[in-house]
Amino acid sequence: MKNLLKIAMLSTALLSVGAVQAQETVVWWDFLSGGDGVRMKALIEQFNEEHAGEITIEPTTLEWGTPFYTKVQTSAAIGEGPDVMTYHLSRVPLGVESGALAEISAEDLASVGLGPDTFAAANWEAGQSDGKQYAVPFDIHSLILYYNKDKLQEAGLLGEDGKPTGLDGVENFNAALEKLKPGSEYALSLQTSGDGTPWRVFYSLFGQQDGVFLGEDGTFLPDDSIPKAVAAVETMASWVEGGYAPALTEYEGSVALFTSGASALHMNGVWEVPTMADLTEKGELGFEWGAIALPTFFDHPATWADSHGFAIPNNVGKEMTPEKKAAVLEVISWMNKNSLAWANAGHIPAYTPTRESEEFKTMEPNATYSVLADTAVFDPKSTLAGVASPVYDAVANYISPAMNGEMGAQEAIDEMKADLQDQAE
Repeated sequence: MKNLLKIAMLSTALLSVGAVQAQETVVWWDFLSGGDGVRMKALIEQFNEEHAGEITIEPTTLEWGTPFYTKVQTSAAIGEGPDVMTYHLSRVPLGVESGALAEISAEDLASVGLGPDTFAAANWEAGQSDGKQYAVPFDIHSLILYYNKDKLQEAGLLGEDGKPTGLDGVENFNAALEKLKPGSEYALSLQTSGDGTPWRVFYSLFGQQDGVFLGEDGTFLPDDSIPKAVAAVETMASWVEGGYAPALTEYEGSVALFTSGASALHMNGVWEVPTMADLTEKGELGFEWGAIALPTFFDHPATWADSHGFAIPNNVGKEMTPEKKAAVLEVISWMNKNSLAWANAGHIPAYTPTRESEEFKTMEPNATYSVLADTAVFDPKSTLAGVASPVYDAVANYISPAMNGEMGAQEAIDEMKADLQDQAE
C-alpha cells in the first residue's frame, strides 16, 4: 500500500511539472492581407521558432472591415473568440459597448514591460475607453504625401535635401499645384470617390484647425467647428475644381495615376510604401519617389491616424487561465519589441524604443514622416466612428460629392451633422 501511495504521489508530481512546462497555444485572428499579411506571417513564424516548446501562435486571417468586427462580436458573445486578435484602435468604442473586448490591466501590461511610457500619448489613449485599456497599439498608420522627385525638380519645388519645399499653407500648396500642372496629367492624385482617403484628408485638415468632430455632450460637429469643417471641404473641392486632382476617382485609380507617372503628388496612407518600393526594385516605376508628412495647410501640423493594435476578446463563459494570459501578453509584448520588421510595410512603430532606435531612424521614407507619431489625430471616440463605420458612410454620401462639385461644402457638412446626430439618438 505504501509503495502504491508513493507511485501515485510521484505520478501527480510529474503531471504537475508537465502542466507547468506544457506548451501554450495562442489562437490568433487577424484581418491582414497583401504586404501586411506577408509581413505578419513572417513575424508569427519567427515568434513560434523563438518560443518553440513554450508558446505557439495558431493564426487565422479573416476578411477585413465589417465582417471581421461582426465575427469578433458574435464569437466573443458565445465564448468562441480567439485568445488575441489584431484590432483597429478606432473600433475600440464599439468593441467595448458591445462587450466584445476584455480590459487589459496595467499590472498585466507592466509584467511584460508595456505601459503608457512606452507609447506616444495619443496613440496609447486611442486604445482606451473611460480610462481603461482595451487594446495595445502596434503601429501608427497615417496619411502622407508621396512625390515624384523628377516632376518637383522641374517645377522648382525640390529643396537641396531632395525633399519638397514651399507646400505649407493652402495658398502655397495650390500655387505649387499650379506649377506642377503643366508637366502632369494631374498635379495631385487622391481618391475622390467613396470614403477612405476623403475622410483621412478631411479629418487632417479639420484637425489642423483644432476642429471638434464630437463634442463632450455627444454633439457631432458643434456649431463653432462647422466653419472649420467647411473650410476643410472647400480646400479639398478646390483641387478638383481647379483641375489639379481627378474627379470621381476610386482608390486604385488614384494609386495608378501616381505609379504611372501621370501625377506629381499623391495623398494616401503609409501602407502604399511597399507598393512604391516593390515597383522600384523591379524597375517598373520609372521615376525616383519620396514621401513626407502631410503639409500644414492651416494652423499647425495634424494628420489623421489609426493604429493596428492587439486586443483580447471578452469570451463569455470561457475564463482565460493565468498561463494562457501570460502567453498572450508575451505575444503582444514580443510583437511590439520586434516591430521594426513591421515598419517595412510603411507603418510607424507604436512602441517608442523601436521608433527611436537607430535602425528605424535610418529607414526611409518612414523616418522622414515619423513625426506623425506626435501630430496624429485619431478618430473620434464613438461607436459610429472608425474604419467601416457610419462616419465613413457619411463621408461617401456628403464630403465626396462636395469634393466633386455635386453639392456645396456648407450643405455637405450640415447634412453630415444631421445624419450622424440622428443615428446617435
